[in-house]
Amino acid sequence: MENIQITKAQTLIDQFANQEIYIHLETTNGSYASHHDQSFFSASAYIRNAKVSYEHGKIVGEGPYRVGLKLEIGWIYAEGLTHYELDSFGRLLLAGHGFDGKLAVALQISHTPFE
Repeated sequence: MENIQITKAQTLIDQFANQEIYIHLETTNGSYASHHDQSFFSASAYIRNAKVSYEHGKIVGEGPYRVGLKLEIGWIYAEGLTHYELDSFGRLLLAGHGFDGKLAVALQISHTPFE
């Protein structure tokens, strides 16, 4: 993965608009962190292979970045994104890594289901 270049990432986001795609979205602040520190409040969210179509998507910010995907009746939103790539399967992978290098958020878009 490489650091997000907003213009290139926006072009890739646009390529998936107005078609049925699959979304993988997850956030984590270290789901198992409370095992090491009982006072740490752990929270996360996870969705995989949600089949949607978004009207348009937008990446904004000065880094870390935010991506919003406008659905017919709502939004998909990810914040804290730092890296991206179009992989060999044609999937757009966006990730946000914390200052410690650990994954904090992932937003992935694909024409086929994720395995």
